[in-house]
Amino acid sequence: MIRPFAALLVAVCLAASAAPAAAESARQSYATRADVREFIGEMADEYGFDRAALRRVFANVHYQKAIVAAMDRPLREPPKWFEYAPQFLAAPRVDAGVAYWDAHADDLARAEERFGVPAEIIVAILGVESFYGKYTGSYRTVDALTTLAFDYPRRAAFFRGELKQFLLLARELKLPALAAKGSFAGALGVPQFMPGSYRNFAVDFDGSGTADLWNSPADVIGSVANYLARHDWQRGQPVLLTASIDEGAREAVLRKLDGGLSERRAIAAWSVDGVAPVAAPEDLAPDPVGVLLLEERADGADADSYWIACNNFYVITRYNRSRLYATAVWALAKAIKDAHVATARN
Repeated sequence: MIRPFAALLVAVCLAASAAPAAAESARQSYATRADVREFIGEMADEYGFDRAALRRVFANVHYQKAIVAAMDRPLREPPKWFEYAPQFLAAPRVDAGVAYWDAHADDLARAEERFGVPAEIIVAILGVESFYGKYTGSYRTVDALTTLAFDYPRRAAFFRGELKQFLLLARELKLPALAAKGSFAGALGVPQFMPGSYRNFAVDFDGSGTADLWNSPADVIGSVANYLARHDWQRGQPVLLTASIDEGAREAVLRKLDGGLSERRAIAAWSVDGVAPVAAPEDLAPDPVGVLLLEERADGADADSYWIACNNFYVITRYNRSRLYATAVWALAKAIKDAHVATARN
């Protein structure tokens, strides 16, 4: 038998637990919200969209609580390289990369010739981004972008811009706005391009008349290569070079690293500070370079490795700003190329 006070406590707890669900079910339709209606007006005035058609779209958009929760998840200390790398360098991802290369060798060779981006770099980006198209996201893109544009104030301006780009893209592709699916942040297709990047950098590499980043491997390959080339990829130049640091200079160099990566400086300036590439190509571009630290094992600083981060490393970070991401692409590319060469010899 429940005592009166206990019964009251149970009732209060039940009411409290039901409140979020009730609030969720009572959430105002996006189509009737003043800020969304203002956005619809902008799309109509600036780009000729039909207001009634857009209101129908937003009437069917659903707020994604899980996306906001993921974006608001408390920041923790970034992983170390030895924690981050294994998921991307495991044998299944390398083997799948070799298979992808074999299946699309002609398109990769054509992209490398046209844009100067090595085949293994293109393949590795696809491997890191979506496991070569296996995981492209299950959120409706319009749900994700609308939620972030209107219910995530911290980055609302960015996502409102991407929502605008998505609606323009859907119209250009003749794709129903409610049909496209992607990542929780609105990234699309095998290469996980944000809508703005899709519109600016995707290319029709198979000659079909449309750049299809979901179903056309040629378009996917050409678009990744074009993206990197348009962000100043340098043909024939390295991504990372092993660095040597004079023993007496190590502490001073470490103080120049912010989160494992330094600012970019001329190689001559680094040389004065006791840093130099172990081996550099004779035609190494004269661009400023950075110093990269990778934590190789959990057992202390003696296990760290140091690298010269060349221009092409920073180009990869235009895809994703993380030093670990860019290094994972480079390391996976090396592993795929080595495996591909070994397979060809057998």
